[in-house]
Amino acid sequence: MKNFKCWPPYNPRSLNYPEIPVYQFLRSSAAKWPFRIAIIFDALEITYSELLTLAERFAAALAGLGIRKGDRVAIHLPNSPQFAVAYYGVMMNGAIFTPCSPLMVERELEYQMNDAGAETIITLDLFYPTVEKVVPKTKIKNVIVASIPDIFPPLLASIRPPLVKKEFPGTLDFSALLKSHEPKPPRVEIDPKKDLAHLAYTGGTTGVSKGVMLTHFNVVANVLQVAHWTAGGDVRYENGILSLARMEGDREEDHSVRFGKGKALVVVPWFHAMGTIGYLNQIIYAGTTMVVFPRFDPGQYLQAIEKYEATAIGGAPQLFIPLVNHPDFKKYDLSNIKLAASGAAPLPVQVLEQMRRSFPGVVTEAYGLTEVTMASNFNPPTREGLKAGSVGLPIADTEVKIVDLETGTQELPPGEVGEICIKGPQVMQGYWNKPEETKQVLRDGWVYTGDIGREDEDGYFYVVDRKKDMLIYKGYNVYPRDLEEVMARHPAVQQCAVVGKTDPDAGEVPVAFVVLKAGAQASAQELLDYCAQNVSAYKKIRRIIFKPQLPVSGAGKVLKTELRKELDG
Repeated sequence: MKNFKCWPPYNPRSLNYPEIPVYQFLRSSAAKWPFRIAIIFDALEITYSELLTLAERFAAALAGLGIRKGDRVAIHLPNSPQFAVAYYGVMMNGAIFTPCSPLMVERELEYQMNDAGAETIITLDLFYPTVEKVVPKTKIKNVIVASIPDIFPPLLASIRPPLVKKEFPGTLDFSALLKSHEPKPPRVEIDPKKDLAHLAYTGGTTGVSKGVMLTHFNVVANVLQVAHWTAGGDVRYENGILSLARMEGDREEDHSVRFGKGKALVVVPWFHAMGTIGYLNQIIYAGTTMVVFPRFDPGQYLQAIEKYEATAIGGAPQLFIPLVNHPDFKKYDLSNIKLAASGAAPLPVQVLEQMRRSFPGVVTEAYGLTEVTMASNFNPPTREGLKAGSVGLPIADTEVKIVDLETGTQELPPGEVGEICIKGPQVMQGYWNKPEETKQVLRDGWVYTGDIGREDEDGYFYVVDRKKDMLIYKGYNVYPRDLEEVMARHPAVQQCAVVGKTDPDAGEVPVAFVVLKAGAQASAQELLDYCAQNVSAYKKIRRIIFKPQLPVSGAGKVLKTELRKELDG
């Protein structure tokens, strides 16, 4: 039974979910706010109306190439105007979007293209050499190349080093396709509950990446769940226009997100679930202006918060940890921030507390995974609603339960630790061409996440660790996150990741990979002693390995598989 004890008073427990295709978010917002800036990218600004026109041109271009409903189209781009145009163009075409990290090596990209059966890929000129090697080993017929020089207005050529546009034989030019097609997308009948919108691949942090099948309805539902968690109200849909319906007493100014207003800094990769849902579709739906970055630089990001008077920022802990530790962090004006949201991986409590002291608005931590489109839990959207260390409450129409790790069926009471399971309209259809793996994870509509957690008496959930990351020392369960939290409190430690190393006597022993703060010093023995003073004897870290930085995925998750390989090597 869902616990509504701490439910936000003006958030409906259940939302209205219109059965619409994903691209209707853009159509609706372009109709409501045609001249509002949708994207700021360096010196380029694109309005909502212009973004819609560009997406319609691209949809027409894809149709002209013979791409039809159900075909898989890979987008292999960093955050950029071309990504947004391509994404909505793919949605209008009825094709299935399969996102690819530009950081993928040849082997990884080849695997995903073959597994998805993609015949079209949209890439950046900078990454074309990798794509060129992959094409002969796949079914790819169309390679569309976006160019960096096309992003920048011609006028800037007089004050910046000129960028030379490269040509690649046998490929199609992104900008040329836009110019040669009218904004007349094909008429495609989409059944939102049956037709796939995304084939989003899991991060592959624990093995081979799997394609997560998400329908248009899955995507729309999760976008609405997230948007109305921070904006309040319910969903109204009339004559193709989405709007917000408020109950009596609910005031817009009491919410951290206000439709048709504000600026959000977007550095979360759009090729990741958090990016596509939370930092593209959700922002487009809300009519917010996106200040888009292709990569993260803490100093540049801090400058942008002040320059653009940003009202919303967010990302993985990999964004906030270097941000709050930046030497100039306290020099910038952060007073306009109404929402600072963290997700994708556990945020050290010390960093969370620093954020609360520094940002005047709502600071929140959330939880989800690709298998539930993006999100299942959020802390309440108020300053006082946050519980440090918790990932919050299940959002609208979402149920979360904790089941026994051994039986996998017995539901556990509050306080007990077990596997987190999720049910709701955002739950995936299954894994692409992997029925056995689907059966293991999707049972009676519940996603078995592989994450270990607990629920408290107020209905808040806590992620203790990954099932696969838990280690057993002489029969005792040791959760790396507990140790990482302890180490994060040491004044010299910026970041820490703990993994288990096989030991013939103990089974497994905890080893910590540590990144020190700039200019800070600490010996391995000092850190070992510090840990030993703060945890039970069986839990203590046995070895410290210093690193300049930890390996992370495109989503900002620490790649513990890489750290284990380093230990085993």
